[in-house]
Amino acid sequence: MTYDPSRPAGRLLLTPEDKEAPARALRLGRLGLGECADPALDGYADRLAELTGAPYAMVNFIDEHRQFFAGLHLSDVPFPVVRPDGTTPVLGRELARDHGFCPHVVVRRKALVLEDVCDYPRFAGNPVVDEFGIRSYLGAPLIDSTGMVLGTVCVVDVEPRPWGRPGLETIKASAAELVARLERREADGLPVL
Repeated sequence: MTYDPSRPAGRLLLTPEDKEAPARALRLGRLGLGECADPALDGYADRLAELTGAPYAMVNFIDEHRQFFAGLHLSDVPFPVVRPDGTTPVLGRELARDHGFCPHVVVRRKALVLEDVCDYPRFAGNPVVDEFGIRSYLGAPLIDSTGMVLGTVCVVDVEPRPWGRPGLETIKASAAELVARLERREADGLPVL
């Protein structure tokens, strides 16, 4: 965990320490992942959103300093937050490492189900809650055959959502399927996707 006195009221940032980040960055570099958008991974995120009925889905690779959504599905519905200038936030391909819930999944090495993030003080204070209006999260780690957590697959919603056991099983199966596809491509000596 880190403490950032520049945040309102000296709020704790509860992003876990990630000791594997340097090794992960090297592995992602060898695989050619985490540096640019990938149309195949965008398609994967589209299918994940469709499977779960979620408005937003991501294939997220995390290095030492940031998260990169190599696969991204965005809803046509804008985030519910309205800034003082009257605009609504737009999610891009990059997100700070202390934003969101994927860094927790990576360090925990297991899926995370948050049906309503506001029910969990540790997660309710995350910047994505205030900045984007995220209220629910479902994510699973992408663990390759070397035991390295490459990143996550996840879906989010701006409304509380009862993901339940079916959602958990879907996200875990999706993560395993994507890792298998990535490793098949690597074994064949082809571009990863």
